[in-house]
Order: sequence, then C-alpha cells, then structure tokens
Amino acid sequence: MLTFNTIQQVRQQVADWKQQGRRIAFVPTMGNLHAGHLSLMEQLKGDEVCLIVSIYVNPLQFGKNEDFGTYPRTLDEDSQKLEQLGVDLLYLPESTEIYPDGPEAATRVIVPGLADILEGESRPGFFTGVATVVNKLFNIVQPDVACFGAKDYQQLQIIRRMVADLAMPVEIVSAPTIREPDGLAMSSRNQYLTAEERIHAAKLNVCLQHLVKDASQGTDSNYAVIHATQELEANAFNVDYIVVRRQQDLGVPEPGDTQLVALAAVKLGKTRLIDNICFEINNT
Repeated sequence: MLTFNTIQQVRQQVADWKQQGRRIAFVPTMGNLHAGHLSLMEQLKGDEVCLIVSIYVNPLQFGKNEDFGTYPRTLDEDSQKLEQLGVDLLYLPESTEIYPDGPEAATRVIVPGLADILEGESRPGFFTGVATVVNKLFNIVQPDVACFGAKDYQQLQIIRRMVADLAMPVEIVSAPTIREPDGLAMSSRNQYLTAEERIHAAKLNVCLQHLVKDASQGTDSNYAVIHATQELEANAFNVDYIVVRRQQDLGVPEPGDTQLVALAAVKLGKTRLIDNICFEINNT
C-alpha cells in the first residue's frame, strides 16, 4: 500500500493509473476505522480498480463546542486494516494543502436547503464543512466512483446533490449501515459511551423500528413520531429530532409519497447518536 501526504504525489499516481486504464475508487474517512468503514471499501474493490482511502479529521465540520480535539485518531491501527484489506493508496492530507490559509479563510461549498435541516439545523456549518472537504478531495483524487455509508443518510444525499449540481464526473454509491449484534449502528463516537449507556444505546434502533412499523401499517406519521419520541425519552435519550421524511430529498411527506426514511438524532449522556431506516408504504 502506498502512503502519500501531498496533492502532487496523489495526482501523479492517479494519472499513472488512469493511463494504464485503471478505474479509480475512493473512500474519504476521518479514520478510527471500524467494520462500517471497511464495508465501503469492500464494495468498491474489483478487477482493474485502484482503491484510494483518505484519512483526515476535518476541522471545518466541527462546531466550537464539539470534539475536534478529542476525536479518536488511530492511524497505526487504521493503516494495518487498510493494508490487510488490499487498499492501493492511503492519502493523509496535509492541512496546509487542504486549507492553505486556514479553515476559516477557505472557499466553501454550500448546499442550500438540504444542508439546513435536521443535522444542519442542529449543527450549523457541519454540512458546509463536509461538502467543502469532499469537494476538495474529489478534485485532488479525481475518482471515477466514491462510496458513502447509508448511516449518514443526510450526508449521502448532500454529496449526491453537490456532485449533480457541480456536474462532477463521480459516481456516488452507498453501502448499507453496519450494525453491532444488538442493532446499534457502528460509529467512531460509540466509544464515548459508558458501559451502562452502551447497553441503552441499542434501544435507539428498536424505537426507530417501532416508528417504521407504525408508519408502514397506516398510522399517521405525526402520531408515530410522537409515540417514538415518548419511547426514546422513556429510555433515557435526550431527543434532538425524530422524523419521517421522503427518501429522495428529505422533504416532509405528502399524500402519495411511498419511499420514506425515518431519521433520529439523540443524546445519551454526552454522546450524540444518529440512525435511520428507509422503508416503503403501500398507499393502495
């Protein structure tokens, strides 16, 4: 596995691979890799594919009171996992190249509307940070295809919108949420949970499943959300939001909409957890 730190190194290697007729696949990450991350890479592996993974803890997507300074950084372990998986190139960007004049002075990519709701409302500026760094990484790596996890459902839709709006020649594919045996969606932030909180955390997915069941069986989604909120609060969660939205644009469902997604963000102790379940309803 090659390991590069500079834009020039990555661009030269990508140019060489493309000249050989190879397809470039890319997974951007912030490191602290778990099975969820690795599943994205597995989805992209294949003959004539060169797989590039980046690890960069992006300061622009962290708020003032968030965990940029304490976000888990496990580069040695991550490198071993990527080597074993057969990744071709690990890109460890220099912050001075990603943000030459510092994050605050950087040109930014804004995805209006979609980035202002749900996670965007709770974490102002978060999706601008995500879109900005992913845009920059796409410009550096110039991938043919990139993979993002369905666990971060709103992020996935924002990346798709950005790529479409900016006419970027990148195919965006998604990989299913990878869960622990008890149903908790895998996340680097799960390790912030205490032992007792970790036991309770699995109930987030259980509550979402109940919401989906109610909505699928004809219960008005507003009532289903109220019931789910009460269930979460009864299980010691501090609810940020729990909603049912359209899959394609996260708009509020209208009569006739059948492709829906239930999304939730909660706090358990000091740890913020998100999850979602896509589902269909039959209006006939």
